[in-house]
Amino acid sequence: MTDNQQTESWVDLRKYNQSWYDRGKPGWFVLLWWFVQAITFPLTPQPLYGVRRLILNIFGAKIGQGVLIRPTARFTYPWKIVIGDYSWIGDEVVLYSLDLIKIGQHCVISQKSYLCTGSHNIEDPTFGLQTASITIDDGAWVAADCFVGPGVNIGANAVIGARSSVFKDMPPGQVCLGTPCQPCYPRQIKI
Repeated sequence: MTDNQQTESWVDLRKYNQSWYDRGKPGWFVLLWWFVQAITFPLTPQPLYGVRRLILNIFGAKIGQGVLIRPTARFTYPWKIVIGDYSWIGDEVVLYSLDLIKIGQHCVISQKSYLCTGSHNIEDPTFGLQTASITIDDGAWVAADCFVGPGVNIGANAVIGARSSVFKDMPPGQVCLGTPCQPCYPRQIKI
């Protein structure tokens, strides 16, 4: 490899094209959501979980009963989000929902975690967009400041330890830690 090949850009972002990508709603609707999310959603007082559920449902999300969503949580496209009954979404959580994000019942997504359904093809000279859904199964806990990448499934009752980065599926009932995240030992509940 010559010095010139190492220093010149291998991608040409002028050729980037995501015209194939379907956001799921028309542009005006997306802009309306972004306005409501920027202004109305964060101004709802902390205990008004029902109001935030209602707002998300109006914009096409499927939010179960008893779901607690903090006012600083962010949802790119709510119509691509499903959250089961009695789950919690913490402060400053980002659900980057270019594709479906499905969170089961009794799940916790703790503060500052980032669920990311989009990336780019690093082998494509036009930096092509790629999307894949994320599924968090019933009873799982994604602890504080975690990253969950596109296409990941977190098994039922799994725990993803704080600040972990999850790039592949995690099995049910395991405590999983690290970057990259790995299953470490079985989760146990004392009854």
